[in-house]
Formats: sequence, structure tokens, C-alpha cells
Amino acid sequence: MSPEDILSTYGPREAMEYDVVIVGGGPAGLATAIRLKQLRPDARVVVLEKGSEPGAHILSGAVMDPRAIDELFPNWKELGAPLSQPVTGDDVLFLSESGTSRTPHWLVPRNFHNHGCYVISLSDVTKWLAQQAENLGVEIFPGFAAAEMLYDEQGRVRGVATGNMGLGKDGEPTDHFQLGMELLGKYTVFAEGARGHLGKQLLSRFKLTEGKDTQTFAIGIKELWEIPAYKAQPGKVVHTAGWPMEGDTFGGGFLYHLEGNRVTLGFVIGLDYTNPYLSPFEEMQRWKTHPAIAAHIEGGKRIGYGARAINNGTPQALPKTVFPGGCLVGCDAGYLNAARIKGSHAAIKSGMLAAEALSAALEAGRAQDELSAYPEAFDKSWLSEELQQTRNFKLWFKKGKTAGQLMTGIEQWLLPKLGVKSPLWTLHNHKADHNALRPASEFSPISYPKPDGKLSFDRLSSVFISNTNHEESQPAHLTLKDAAVPVQVNLAKFAGPESRYCPAGVYEFVKNDDNSDRLQINAQNCVHCKTCDIKDPTQNIIWVTPEGGGGPNYAGM
Repeated sequence: MSPEDILSTYGPREAMEYDVVIVGGGPAGLATAIRLKQLRPDARVVVLEKGSEPGAHILSGAVMDPRAIDELFPNWKELGAPLSQPVTGDDVLFLSESGTSRTPHWLVPRNFHNHGCYVISLSDVTKWLAQQAENLGVEIFPGFAAAEMLYDEQGRVRGVATGNMGLGKDGEPTDHFQLGMELLGKYTVFAEGARGHLGKQLLSRFKLTEGKDTQTFAIGIKELWEIPAYKAQPGKVVHTAGWPMEGDTFGGGFLYHLEGNRVTLGFVIGLDYTNPYLSPFEEMQRWKTHPAIAAHIEGGKRIGYGARAINNGTPQALPKTVFPGGCLVGCDAGYLNAARIKGSHAAIKSGMLAAEALSAALEAGRAQDELSAYPEAFDKSWLSEELQQTRNFKLWFKKGKTAGQLMTGIEQWLLPKLGVKSPLWTLHNHKADHNALRPASEFSPISYPKPDGKLSFDRLSSVFISNTNHEESQPAHLTLKDAAVPVQVNLAKFAGPESRYCPAGVYEFVKNDDNSDRLQINAQNCVHCKTCDIKDPTQNIIWVTPEGGGGPNYAGM
């Protein structure tokens, strides 16, 4: 049955009305809800979260700048926020295949200064924010995925509908079928994270990217380790550049020591890479074997794994963030400082700015118009100033590693020394990541070392410790516009990059009985990173929301 047939047969859907509906229970969505309830305790606010609980789908480095949470909860320490490990030291390393050079502290650019920041588990911080929101009277519905936009007769956003539950693989209702419900609001806030499923639709429908640079992304792959006590250096922060990346590929590693003999580490690779044989997952596994990284984790145990696409955060690529009936906050819009490798403070601040505009609108009795006060407030905020200071960071690296390192030094070290806060020039980008791949015929396959099971691992064992689960009988949430394209185009021209850019083993090319090829989609492995939706060179893969509660269940990440 089609969605329309299901609705006509089993409908109408139950509807619930609120002042504000928030899609996404991450830092941005929860900060929006909290700030709005602080300003208007009587406001009816609901947060929809597709994960099994707040924090289940949250993945970040994470070193957190407390500037925004200081504003949201000046007494966060007294309230028990899980920011307990201050940064104690910064290392910026340049790696060759076997060697390491450490940047002298006096030469470290300002974007890598982390004094006053905290090494945290962002999923734990998110759980804490959710508790604070509920204490203020916010309703939170975990395990409910916002699957459909709802518009009124004038084309304004009036809310969202949650996905149907209990559909079989064939799309037909089973004995466990449950119709989705409608959540209607005077305003709807979208806080889905990078490459949000509904946010993507809004960008297109309301032409929010007109006149803006093309937004680009990276994939971040992360692990959590338990290490021997004698290796623990709580608060130690390490960033790496260089090996294993080639000079024409943007990428770098991070390693942070948490309290409790734990280390969080990961690798970020820009999704504008050109070589279709490159595998971000394999590059991350190889990176861990470098002596400078292995020294931190040898003898330890890997206890967590995850992956997530992240915005590259250039303000030139920020879309218009408001439209009739709602707004975009956090990474759904692209508020992330890639140069600082930080997004949670930006997410919280953008949510607060949106909430202040929402409060004023509700006070004035308005509904479903444009919250113009929100982008106006952003333009005057410290967040805008911060993003402007780093607006060229990723774009210099598009010109090669040497240019990237040199110009980062000039813009983030030399200019501040001269009293110049922001660069006097602006770079632009108009090429999407999916257009970056070149034909496989121009490259040689990359021979990655086999995992040793001690420092490096395979995809399936990695997905296992992400606690990822989807009901196998549900319709696949990874869909193809044209089932022939993966073989006829992607495999023939690009050697099947789907099997390499996915960090969860979702896509694999297998042989049919007649020895022809087909793409097999193992949707139950999906960690919701959105890389396929971004990097697929033919844009043939469409990521849609699965049943609520599915996907990873991150703990301590």
C-alpha cells in the first residue's frame, strides 16, 4: 500500500496541538525547548526524538566550549551537568608514516586552543539537557521519528507527522501496525543534525539556499576505548594532521582523554575527496596504528563505535534559516565551527536565539509566519563573529594540504597577533561533495592492511558495539531512485564507492546466479551517518527515517 492508501484506509491520524514542535532531541533542539520554557513557562512545547532515548544518536568528539551552556544555565555546575574534566593540555601533531612532529605551543593557531573547554561525552550531556527540559515542563517523545512534513492551504509549515509503525518489508500493514500521529504547532523547529531528512526537503521547497555557497560535509568516525590506568591522562587533547591522508584530501584525527581511564578518538575526512577507492573507515583504522596514536590505546579495550556526517560550517554556505511556520537550528542549518572541531556550543546558541524569537512571536499572538528576529539576532551574536573568523578554513584545504596549513597559520595565528580578528578575504565554494569523485580508471585500488583485532577492526564488529538495531521486517529506509544505477553507473565508472564510503557495511556488491552484479543493501546495519545521502555520485540513494527507536544506541559517546 502507498502512504496515501494507508492514510485513507486507517486514517485520520490522531493530532496533538502545541505552541512549538521541535524535531530532534539533540543539543540544538533541547536548548530551543529549554530557553523557550525559561522565557515562557506556559508555552506548550514538545520534542520528537527518533532515537530510543535522548542521546542515543548523538556522536561528537567532544571537546565542549562552555560559552553557550554558561548562558543557558549559569548554574550548570550546581545542577550537575556532566562537564567535569577540563582540558589540561593541547598537542597538535603532524604525522608522517612513521614519524611525528609536534607544533610548539606558541605556534598553535587559535582554532586549536582549548583552554577553558571540557572533554565530555556529548551523549551524556544531551541526556542531562533532556532532564532539564522535562523539569521545565517540556514533553519529550523518544522513539518517534518525524517522517512527513505537514503544510496548510497557504503552504506554511503547520507541523509534522510521525512515521507509521508495524509495516512489513513489502510496505503492507502487519498485525502490529500503528498509524503515525500529527503534531501541530504555531511554529515547528527542525533540529535533526547534519543533512536532516526533513531539513533537506525544506531547503528545496522554500529555496533557502538561493544565493548561498554550496554546503559541504565531512564524515567523522569515532571510537571509545577503555585504557590501562597508567596510560590515563585526563584532559589531554591531541589533534593530528598528515598521514594517512594524501595531500589532496582533507582529513585529520583527534584523541581526547576522558576521566575514568577512557579515551575517545576518531578521524574526520572531507567528503569532497576524489579517489573512489578511498575508504574513510579503513583510513581511520590505519591511523590508529601510528605509533603516536597507538601509544595511547595499546593494551586497552574498544568499547564504543559510531560515525556521523558533519557540516563543514562555512557561514557562506548557511542557508536562510526561517520560512513560514518554522526555522532550522544547529547542524540542520550548518552552525558548526569546523576549524575548532566544535559544534555543540553553536547548536545550543542557535537554539537559544531561535527560542528568543519564538517567545516574542508567541507573546505577540503570532503563528506560522517567518521568525525574522532569529537570523537578525544571529548576525549580531558572538556565534556569527566566531564563524566569520574561521570562514575560509575548509576552503583553503580544497586547494591542497600545503595551502591549507599555510593559510590556517596566517588566518588563525598571524592575523590575531596583528590584532585582526577575521580574514580580510572570503573564499567561496559552488561544488557539491557528490560531484567530487573522479572515475576509478584514474586511480589504483588502495591496499588496506587487514585488521589485527587489537588496534584495528572490521566494519561488522564495529557496528556490533554501536548497539545498532532495526526491525528487520520493516521497509528499508535506504531507497534507490533507480535500481539499475548502482551497477550501470556507480560500479562501472567509480568501482562501487558505496561499499567503501559507508562506515557500517550497509552496501555491498554481490553476484547473481548468472554472475551479474547487484547492490545489496543491509539497512539493519545503518548508523544514520547520512554519508550515502551526501556522497553518492549519482544522488540515487535517498535516506528516509526508519521506524522510531531504530539505529544506534550510543553510550558514553
